Amino acid sequence: MSSTQEVGEIFGEGSGPAHAMLRSPTILIASVGFWGLNILIFRIFRINYVKVLQYDLKKLKKDEDAELVSHQEETTSDDSSPDNTNTNKIIGKASSSEGSTVATSSNSSTFSGDNNNNGDDDEDHHHHHHHHTDMSPSGTVVYDAITWNRLVSFSASLLFLLHFTTYFWMEVLGGGFIGAIFSFYGSVITVILLPIPSLQWLRKGCAIAFHRTFELVNPRCHCLKKTDPAAIPRPIPFVDVYFADAMCSLSKVFFDMGMLLHMLSHYPEPVPPSIHNIVIPSACAAVPYLIRARQCLVMHTVGKLQNDPKRRQHIQNAIKYSTSLWPLFLSAYQKCIAPDKAAELETLLVFLLIINASYSLYWDIVMDWGMMQDPTKVAACAGGVYPVGEGLAEKPQTDCTHVLLRPRLRFGLGISLTILITDAILRFSWALRFYHALFPSADAFVLFTQFLEVFRRAIWNLLRVEWENIKQQKAQMEKEQEPAVAEDEESSAFLPPASLPMTVPAKRPNSSTTA
Repeated sequence: MSSTQEVGEIFGEGSGPAHAMLRSPTILIASVGFWGLNILIFRIFRINYVKVLQYDLKKLKKDEDAELVSHQEETTSDDSSPDNTNTNKIIGKASSSEGSTVATSSNSSTFSGDNNNNGDDDEDHHHHHHHHTDMSPSGTVVYDAITWNRLVSFSASLLFLLHFTTYFWMEVLGGGFIGAIFSFYGSVITVILLPIPSLQWLRKGCAIAFHRTFELVNPRCHCLKKTDPAAIPRPIPFVDVYFADAMCSLSKVFFDMGMLLHMLSHYPEPVPPSIHNIVIPSACAAVPYLIRARQCLVMHTVGKLQNDPKRRQHIQNAIKYSTSLWPLFLSAYQKCIAPDKAAELETLLVFLLIINASYSLYWDIVMDWGMMQDPTKVAACAGGVYPVGEGLAEKPQTDCTHVLLRPRLRFGLGISLTILITDAILRFSWALRFYHALFPSADAFVLFTQFLEVFRRAIWNLLRVEWENIKQQKAQMEKEQEPAVAEDEESSAFLPPASLPMTVPAKRPNSSTTA
């Protein structure tokens, strides 16, 4: 969620790399580089982020396969015809499903170029290879590993290409920024499509990004795909939630893309400042938030059908994303009216920004990172009263650390606390709007705050994946303990209550011996 929802000087000719059309590729390039650094940090701290991202996908696929097998058994049992045509169709469908499972696993495994054993707790991290290679039919080695160093290097190359094409097109050829943007994106697409074996990882990464983007808008309701009225919506996998959250930090990029459509329609004249000219850009900027809100509503429906006591949290999360839309729309509206009227809306804009930043910060800490779960104990620690109870350490300082953060911190206390404080500061980076002297233009301010937002998202990713990993490990442990608990309950049915002593009856004396 963007730390600032201002749009900058969207109307007029504009110039320089901070212009609305030239800052968007800069932010996209920075996002690629930051994701590469995320991968590096995950490897250093032995967090299997690939396994975390694939966990729900594999679980959903397993459930779908189980439903398919159950449906096949019902169809087979109800089929009274001796003809094996239907059976052959079912077997063929099952085979294609199995192939789809393999393809899904193969495709999702390329979230990283490293092996899926990317530093899990019970695996030797030092034996992992940075490069996974395949042999093409011609015998040429094809590198398809999406590693951190490749992402960082690619990001640096894109940044150089952006500045080169911008300078060459605008300064040497005397063209406009629209031509510079299209020359940049055209060059990038050309490089990606070149049949160079060493760029196979890049094409795979783009394929994964497009596939996950499609899944964001793919209907999750079985009722749209089946005629079974009892079918329930499918839960949203964590990887899609994670991907959509990243898109929310790029909402201004979506706004700029929508604005590009208006600029093309008015080219070579500048876009006139009118209200109808901000409708499409604002709608584009709202897309990531609407996707996340829809995911929350789907999860609420799933929780309602499963009687999940925490299902209302999804509604609260959807409301959080709605608070991001109003500052964005209001900031764009201010560019369409007179300066004196725009100044009158300044207080309202700041109020909306405070609500959005505060709500989002609370959700980051409590929900997304699993910290400060007990408000009573948090208040006690804040007041200097050290909590006591089961599961707490003997040292009061450690007790408060566990209450304010978590008992388990994969990144350690220092790094986790630094990320928390930095995230809190960057959530309110929009306050820099009161220091206009620090920036040469409004567009420079927006570019800087957008960069801060993608940096905030990068450090947010660390604790988010860490917390999801902890929850998945806990769920796996509970699942493994279920058979043992069920076996104990079954055995207890044949045993007397604990209140009754288990005594051996006394042996009756032999009558012949007594005689």
